[in-house]
Amino acid sequence: MKQRVVTAIVFGILLIPVIFLGEMPFKILIYGFATIGLVELLRMRKISPTSFPGTISLILLWVLLVPLPSLIFFDWLDVTKSEATLLAVIVLLAYTVLVKNKFTFDDVGFLILSCIYVGMGFYYLILTREAGVEYVFFALFLIWATDTGAFFFGKAFGRHKLWPLISPKKTIEGAIGGILLACGVAAIFQWITPVHSSWFIVIGVAVVISIFGQVGDLVESAFKRHYSVKDSGRLLPGHGGVLDRFDSLIFVLPILHFIQFIS
Repeated sequence: MKQRVVTAIVFGILLIPVIFLGEMPFKILIYGFATIGLVELLRMRKISPTSFPGTISLILLWVLLVPLPSLIFFDWLDVTKSEATLLAVIVLLAYTVLVKNKFTFDDVGFLILSCIYVGMGFYYLILTREAGVEYVFFALFLIWATDTGAFFFGKAFGRHKLWPLISPKKTIEGAIGGILLACGVAAIFQWITPVHSSWFIVIGVAVVISIFGQVGDLVESAFKRHYSVKDSGRLLPGHGGVLDRFDSLIFVLPILHFIQFIS
């Protein structure tokens, strides 16, 4: 626990000023986090990041992270992100033939889905920061509140397992406690720094953030259980890897844009 607290404090001291600073330093940091996150997934699958498929997936990730609808090369070649993704699929499928299925169709699916999962999640983090720093902290505070509420409510009242095959320690009572604390934090945040004109919508969005944040955490737990790893990485002592810390956030932020809470 002590190691977790120390790591969290150091991580916060380094991260928070960059969030406030925004612009290129923030984008560089997010590119770094996203790259590490994808590498963590590749290693779960035992695919080397320096292999041909690993390199293609990293390039696709960096393309997906660009905060523009398309990329223009040489003033005449306009490539959308969907086209870049399709091109990566074609290249990787062709590679399965060249290596005679030592790299398989399943591996291609894993890489493309991993790039979209990590790339678009962190892409929306960049878009959220461009919309306003208050939205980034609103999402962060509510995710932290959900984690805290779920932990303490779970310890105090937890009786019914939420999803024991994926995350044995999580309980339904803890999940409800996380939602309640997230709503409370949302109300305080709205009172200090309003993020919307309607309190009703803010509380409703808090419920959405808390629920999808917990789903994002369960998705990451399912990955790790499937690939028999305890943590996604070792970057953050006591916390694991980048995906262990950002699994909820990269699940939540696209939803907030989809429902037009952030635009």
